[in-house]
Amino acid sequence: MTTIFVTSSGTDIGKTYVSAMLIRQLRAKGLPVHALKPVVSGVNEKTFPESDPAALLAALGEQVSFDNIDLLSRWVFEPALSPDMAAARAGVEIDFAELVNHCKAHQNLYDPLVIEGVGGLLVPLNTEKTVLDWMMALNGPGFVPLLVVGSYLGTISHTLTTLDVMRRHKLAPRAIIVSESLSNPVSLEETVEVMSRFTGATPLVAMPRDGEVDIAGLVI
Repeated sequence: MTTIFVTSSGTDIGKTYVSAMLIRQLRAKGLPVHALKPVVSGVNEKTFPESDPAALLAALGEQVSFDNIDLLSRWVFEPALSPDMAAARAGVEIDFAELVNHCKAHQNLYDPLVIEGVGGLLVPLNTEKTVLDWMMALNGPGFVPLLVVGSYLGTISHTLTTLDVMRRHKLAPRAIIVSESLSNPVSLEETVEVMSRFTGATPLVAMPRDGEVDIAGLVI
């Protein structure tokens, strides 16, 4: 069973764009892919059409409607805040064990399964746990971490810090997708070239804005 977990060095970098692309590519290979975006904030019925779950539903070929959000997302919050803060505004807390069990149940049902995280690697899910803890709880045979980063000024430090933490916790990413940011002081290619001096054997893939690269070939 293959589970691809898409995480990032921060928020609004391109996780959903990459996840949706990966889903489309896996479907094109004839694979019965399913996806989860278990935790999402900044979403209500009005904002749903431009939301991450909407993009993933479209990639899966499912009806893109707010009524269908529960196919992907179990913890949906309206405030566009980190999950712990958004949940607190709603008067709840994300139950970490429930989140992990929810994902594991889907791991047993779907092969491959794409799970999109929320925010960056160390974003808090509740008062004690982060996305990193979530990934560690799911790690095992067939678990494939994928790291998405940007090309903005500062991304090299953010990327290498995230990569170091992942490696230290036995979550070395299968690949690093460098998604072109809106603001780039240097070219995407130059950013990737500099990163490559420090990332070792981990493949680096440059993805131009609104472009497409073969991600499925890296993970399946």
